[in-house]
Amino acid sequence: MNIKFSYLYRDFSNYKKFNEIVFLNPTNKAINEVRSFIEAHLIDGSWFYSSEWQVPDLHFDNWDSEDDHFLHEFESVEETYEESTNNVTIEEFLSIIKEAKNHI
Repeated sequence: MNIKFSYLYRDFSNYKKFNEIVFLNPTNKAINEVRSFIEAHLIDGSWFYSSEWQVPDLHFDNWDSEDDHFLHEFESVEETYEESTNNVTIEEFLSIIKEAKNHI
């Protein structure tokens, strides 16, 4: 099964924009292991920088200096039969997270 990573951008006015990425899982990495690894690398238990994790930035089209910030919010990971949305494996994604500059 592949692994779906779900996240969002929420501005200070609570407007939200969501995204999901389905990663290949050729080694059948356990979902609990993936979830624990991601949670261990979040800022304050919820946040990450999309640029550092190399996932699409979800900011709205017009930057508002009073409403916008740079952090994205982790929502969930789950196993899925859906096709991969890229050619990245979950192991490669976790390696990207591990190398991020601002991980905890």
